Amino acid sequence: MQIKSILNRLEKHKGFVYAKVEFDDKAKKQSLLVHIKPRKGSKGHCSSCGVKGNQYDKLPPRRFQFVPLWGILVFFVYSMRRIDCKTCGITVEMVPWADGKKRACTSFLWFLAHWAKVLSWRSVAESFQTSWDTVFRAVENAVEWGLKNADYSDVTSIGVDEVSWKKGHKFLTLVYQIDQHRKRLIWVGQNRSEATIRGFFTWFGKNRSDQIKYICSDMWKPYLKVFRTKAQNAINILDRFHIMSHFSKAIDEVRAGEAREMRMKGLAPVLKGSRWCWLKRKANLTLNQAINLKQLLNMNLKTVKSYLFKEDFQNFWEYKNANGAAKFLDQWTNGVMRSRIEPMKKVARMLRNHKPLLLNWFRAKGKLSSGVVEGLNNKAKTTSKRSYGFRTYKGIRIAYFHALGDLPEPKHTHRFC
Repeated sequence: MQIKSILNRLEKHKGFVYAKVEFDDKAKKQSLLVHIKPRKGSKGHCSSCGVKGNQYDKLPPRRFQFVPLWGILVFFVYSMRRIDCKTCGITVEMVPWADGKKRACTSFLWFLAHWAKVLSWRSVAESFQTSWDTVFRAVENAVEWGLKNADYSDVTSIGVDEVSWKKGHKFLTLVYQIDQHRKRLIWVGQNRSEATIRGFFTWFGKNRSDQIKYICSDMWKPYLKVFRTKAQNAINILDRFHIMSHFSKAIDEVRAGEAREMRMKGLAPVLKGSRWCWLKRKANLTLNQAINLKQLLNMNLKTVKSYLFKEDFQNFWEYKNANGAAKFLDQWTNGVMRSRIEPMKKVARMLRNHKPLLLNWFRAKGKLSSGVVEGLNNKAKTTSKRSYGFRTYKGIRIAYFHALGDLPEPKHTHRFC
């Protein structure tokens, strides 16, 4: 089967025919040149209004990069016609295999965008013998089309969190859909402020905001304030991961202070090298860490008491209803407040102040997946690393939506990957 026959089956364009195909080995990179010409009697379309018009003249041949074949570069070669449009005047014609002034075929851009989800953007550029900028434009094209055609009418549960993307405390606010049937990124905002999250609800609209039933977030006050006014029908649930992260910080603070105090008193440094024994889950401990933890738990240390407070609090999540959980929370916070461990008392006070939001977790139990927001955040961080980082908000936003947005794609006559 000839190359022209394959193209006619997979990439046929009305009003145009494939002419000769020649092998070009004179350039640095070997390539196939597929010449295209207008079908006899066909008229070109004005690139401004899309209306057919008579040919005015022709421009010199232009190359459009197409999907490579057997690792060989493929280019469509075509002399663009200038159209005498009754409405727009003299314009360059519109061609179906490329958009605007882009020198890459639309099929090739979607091909690159697909591989950019699997490989780093630099690897995609190197593998398919193109530039990083072309890969970026391909992803940008896919994201723009996807966002324009995305449907958010089924969003009833959202998760809100922030990620650091630049040095100097530069944050992005990310809003995810976290329904059981679908999990995806739906919005990205610059900074981490009350104005930022208000921007999301302005974009989302009142009707869709009223449909939100559950919001999962951390305890940051600006977020909570906006949720109360902009999503009044929603139950605000505090993210379990963020709550437990406060325990880890408190335990680490107690351990560091106690180790420093023991060193000043000239006591044996029993806490030296034990940091991850307290911070890791038991299932993730190495054998040596598990043995070390077992020995330390027999000692009368503030760090041990803090660790036991944290382990005891894990029972909070096992309750079947909010009433039982509320009684447990009161007993647990009372016990911690009687201790002399200030970092843990700080956590207890924080939990007391957010008791109603904590108990909302039980009202939504079974409706939301625990830790889903943190899992999506980890994917966002991986995306940033795989794309070798970005210096602009536009770049990181496109990368996040491409990887996490679950965006729709147009129906192609053929998928090349």
